[in-house]
Amino acid sequence: MRRFLPVLTLIIVLCLAAGCTSAPPVHPAPPVPSVQAAPAVSINAAPVQYADVNGVKLAYREFGSGDPLLVIVGFGVTMEQANETAIGIFASKYHVFLYDHRGMGHSSAGNVTPSIGLYADDAAGLMQVLGHDSMHVYGTSMGSFIAQELALGHPGRVRKMILDSPSYSIQVPETRTLKVYLESVAVDPASLPGLRDEARAILAWNGTEDRLPAINRDIMLVVGTEDAITPAVLSVRMAEKINRSWLIRFQGLPHAGGGVAPEEYGRTMLFFLGTNESFGK
Repeated sequence: MRRFLPVLTLIIVLCLAAGCTSAPPVHPAPPVPSVQAAPAVSINAAPVQYADVNGVKLAYREFGSGDPLLVIVGFGVTMEQANETAIGIFASKYHVFLYDHRGMGHSSAGNVTPSIGLYADDAAGLMQVLGHDSMHVYGTSMGSFIAQELALGHPGRVRKMILDSPSYSIQVPETRTLKVYLESVAVDPASLPGLRDEARAILAWNGTEDRLPAINRDIMLVVGTEDAITPAVLSVRMAEKINRSWLIRFQGLPHAGGGVAPEEYGRTMLFFLGTNESFGK
């Protein structure tokens, strides 16, 4: 099993520009594809559409054209809170689908107790309703938990996958801060029902540590070195277990650092999705 991504010269260039940690290059790679000025994206201006999936109506918006890319947002996040610069960069090359989880934003809640597995089933069902057998996937924080379950439970639905600020469990010491916070949200009557559902789903999640080697897709793990919610060491451990994995660490950035440095994250993602390089056996 490959223990770390042999970072290409291309990624070294990105690291120098964006401040992520570097590793020795293996062989030269083409120059970084330039990202032209991203198309102006206004999330609120894009019409909300609805898809009937697993007994609920999932609200989604779409941007750009090209191969499909599903963006899976994190805990407590709705479409309107996604970073418009990042979505614009993604949409410069891909047909981006952004959606609200069941019970959040514009999506209905349904009558089933949510779980991370059910959220993954929703993602797979949304792809089907939208007419795609598979998509590239970008999941952030809780979205990365869902993306992992999607890749494990519906492997045929996933092309390449980016896990931003990921973890394989919240039952490890490094995620204690996150766990304590979720426990408080889960029992807070002032929290929105959808938010409580998400918190309870994460707390009930059994994690993927023992199943990570079964993910047989090109995966890029992206994390900030100052992430105090899902610390970078967790991404390192995941990269050791996922054979076809890339690992990018952005120096000094916090949890979900794409919201702080969307252009750097966007350029890195476009290269990863656009390259034919694979680092499996």
